[in-house]
Amino acid sequence: MVPKERRERGLSVGHLPHRRAQPESAARAYTDREAGGASGVYLAGRFERLGIAESPGPPGEFLLRCRLAHEELRVGRSSGKKRFCLALVKPSHYDDDGYVIQWLRSPIPSTSLAALYGLAQDCAERRVLGPDVEIDVHAFDETNARIRCDRLAAMIHAAGAGMVMLVGVQSNQFPRALDLAKALRERDIPVAIGGFHVSGTLAMLDGADPDLERATAMGVSLFAGEAEGRLERVLQDADAGALAPLYNFMDDLPGIEGTPIPLLAAETVRRTAGGATSFDAGRGCPYQCSFCTIINVQGRKSRRRSPADIEKIVRLNYAGGMRSFFITDDNFARNKDWEPILDRLIFLRETEKLDIGFIIQVDTLCHKLPNFIEKCARAGVRRVFIGLENINPDNLLGAKKRQNKITEYRKMLLAWKAARVITYAGYILGFPNDTPASIEHDIDVIKRELPVDLLEFFYLTPLPGSEDHLKLVKAGTALDLDLNRHDLNHVTTAHPRMSRQEWERIYQSAWQRYYTIDHVETVLRRVASVGANAGNALFLLTWFKGSIDFEKMHPLECGFLRLKSRRDRRPSFPIEPAWRFYPKYLIETAVNQVRWIWLYLRLRRLYLRIKHDPERLRYTDVAMTAVADDEVEMRELFRTTAAQAYLTQERRLAEIRQGRVA
Repeated sequence: MVPKERRERGLSVGHLPHRRAQPESAARAYTDREAGGASGVYLAGRFERLGIAESPGPPGEFLLRCRLAHEELRVGRSSGKKRFCLALVKPSHYDDDGYVIQWLRSPIPSTSLAALYGLAQDCAERRVLGPDVEIDVHAFDETNARIRCDRLAAMIHAAGAGMVMLVGVQSNQFPRALDLAKALRERDIPVAIGGFHVSGTLAMLDGADPDLERATAMGVSLFAGEAEGRLERVLQDADAGALAPLYNFMDDLPGIEGTPIPLLAAETVRRTAGGATSFDAGRGCPYQCSFCTIINVQGRKSRRRSPADIEKIVRLNYAGGMRSFFITDDNFARNKDWEPILDRLIFLRETEKLDIGFIIQVDTLCHKLPNFIEKCARAGVRRVFIGLENINPDNLLGAKKRQNKITEYRKMLLAWKAARVITYAGYILGFPNDTPASIEHDIDVIKRELPVDLLEFFYLTPLPGSEDHLKLVKAGTALDLDLNRHDLNHVTTAHPRMSRQEWERIYQSAWQRYYTIDHVETVLRRVASVGANAGNALFLLTWFKGSIDFEKMHPLECGFLRLKSRRDRRPSFPIEPAWRFYPKYLIETAVNQVRWIWLYLRLRRLYLRIKHDPERLRYTDVAMTAVADDEVEMRELFRTTAAQAYLTQERRLAEIRQGRVA
C-alpha cells in the first residue's frame, strides 16, 4: 500500500493567480472556476489582456506568470480592491547528498495540495476576508517545482498581504519545510505548517518534538487536524496579522461530505508522470496496525465524500482534460459507500463513454466483498495497491495486522488477475522475527507462489504518529534524530536480530532478488495470459527496476528526469562550486538516461516476444493455478513454523465456530 507518510523553474510551475472566469455559458463558468481557472477560455482572456496571442510553452512560462501576477495586482489596485496572496506549497525532502528531490515529472500527485487548493478557492469565492478583498491562490508541488522563497515573498509583498502554507508535510519532509519557513520568516512572510508530522506528533506525543519547537521559535504557526471548515479562520487571522502559534483540531475531525472538493489545475497535473490527479473518497481506517499513522491522525471512524461528490470531482477534472485518478483512501474497500461510488463511475464509463481510469488502495480481504473486484474493473480501476506487508503470520500478528490472512492471499490476487487489474503490494522488511535468510526465503516464495505483479519494499519505520514510535519513545530507545531519513527507505532504529549493515544490505538485495530479468519476464507472461495491459506492466516494471538500479531511489519517489539546483542544498552541506556541480550533474543525467533507454529496450524485447507468442494465453505456472483444496499441504507458503502454527490456530477457531469444540 502506498504509505501516507511519504510521498524547476522558480514559480513558473505554480498555479496562475485565481480570478473569476468570464465564460460563454453557466456550465463553462462552473468548470473554469472550480478547476482553478486553468481552462482555455479563462487563460485566453488573460493572455489577450497582456497582448499575448497564445499560451507560451515552458521556456517563457515563468515570465508570463510574473507578468500575469503583477498585471492582476495593478488592476486590483486601480479598482480599489484589496488583495491577499495565499501560496500553498507541498515540500519535498532531501536526498542523501543534501539536494532537494525534484523531477521534471514527479511520480505521485499530492492529495493534500489538491484538497487545500479546493478549500482555498472556496474561501476566495465566498470572500471570507471581506467583500473588498480578493484572495489569489497559488499552488506548488516541490517534487516538480523549484521553490524560490525570494519570489514567493515578492509576490506576497506586492499584494500587500498574504501568507505561505506548507501543506501535507510528512515527517521526512519536515526538515525541508523548516528550511523553507526560515527563509520566508527572514523576509517577514507569515508561515503555517500542517500535515501528518504535526498532527501525528500532537496526537501521540502531545507535541513534544524538538522540530516543532524550532518551528514555533521562528514564529511559524502549526496546524494539526483537517482544514475543512477551519481554513477561513487561519486566513482571517493572517490577514489581521494575528496568526496563532497552534491550531489544534485533532479532537474534532470534520465530516467531509458536501465540502469543497479537491482540485488541481490541468497544468499542475500534467507535471506528474502519467498525468494523474488524486482525491480522497474517504478518510479513516478501522484497523489497528501498530506501524500506521493513519488511525491516529485521521481516526478509525470512516468519514467519506458522497457518491455525488465523487461524480462531481471526476466530471470537473474530465472537463479539464484529466482522465486518470488516484483515489488515495488508505483502504477504499472499507469505504462504506464503495458500491454506490463504483456504480456512478460505471455509469460514466459504460453509459456516457467517459475514458477514465483509477488507481486504488485496498486490504487483503477485499475479494470477500461481493462484486467488489468485478465492479472495480468495470469502473476503470487499472492498478491496485495492496497492503500485503508480510507473509509471516507472527510478523503480521506482532504488528496488529490481524486482518491479513495468508490463506487468503492467493485467492485475492487471483481475483484481481481475473479482473485484468495490475497489482502492487507493499512489503515491510525488518519485523522483529526477520533475518536476512528469512527475508530471502520469503521473497523466493512470493515470486514462485503469489501472482502479484509489482512488489515494493519498505523498512519497518517507527513513524511519528504511530503506536510503534510512541512505544519506542516511552522506552527510551535510540531513534535517528534526522527526520529527513524517516521516509521508509532508511534505517532509523536498531533491529533485534540484524545489524544496521545487514538490514541495509538485505533491503537492497530484496529489490535485486525480486526484479531479476527472469522474473520480469514471468510477470509479463502472467499479465499477458489473462489479457491485461502488458504494455502498462512493461512501463511499471521498467520504472521500478530503474528507480533502484539507476536513480538509487524508491520508485514512489522517483519521477522522470531528475532536476537539481546547485543552491537548493541542505544547510548542513556545502554549496558546490559551479565548475564541479554542473559537469557532474550533466554527466550523471546523461548516463542515467542512457541506462533507462537500454533497460526499456531490453525489457521491451521480452514484451514483444510475449505479445507475438500465439501460446501466450495458455501460459500458467504455480502462482497462476487455481486455489486447490490441498493448498496448505502443497505450498511452500504454509511450510514455515510460523505458518504451521497459524494454520493450527485457524483450524481450531473454525471448529469452535462450528460448535465442535467445547
